[in-house]
Amino acid sequence: MADRTWRIEVDRRLCAGTGLCLGTASGHMSLDRGRARPVEALVAPDQSVADAAATCPMEAITLRDAATGEILAPVR
Repeated sequence: MADRTWRIEVDRRLCAGTGLCLGTASGHMSLDRGRARPVEALVAPDQSVADAAATCPMEAITLRDAATGEILAPVR
């Protein structure tokens, strides 16, 4: 899994700007005009990013395998 890359996507229309993802995935997420956005869209696998996608109260964050497009989080 170390050679895999993940893509962080944020649907800014759904984002409520709670900032929960900033605390969960510190360094990977930021707020821009009151809405979340990834610091970098492509990241190395990191459980904190998966946790942020899984715990987003608005389900605005989607984590995908960058090579395949498979949704990794949240599990629906």
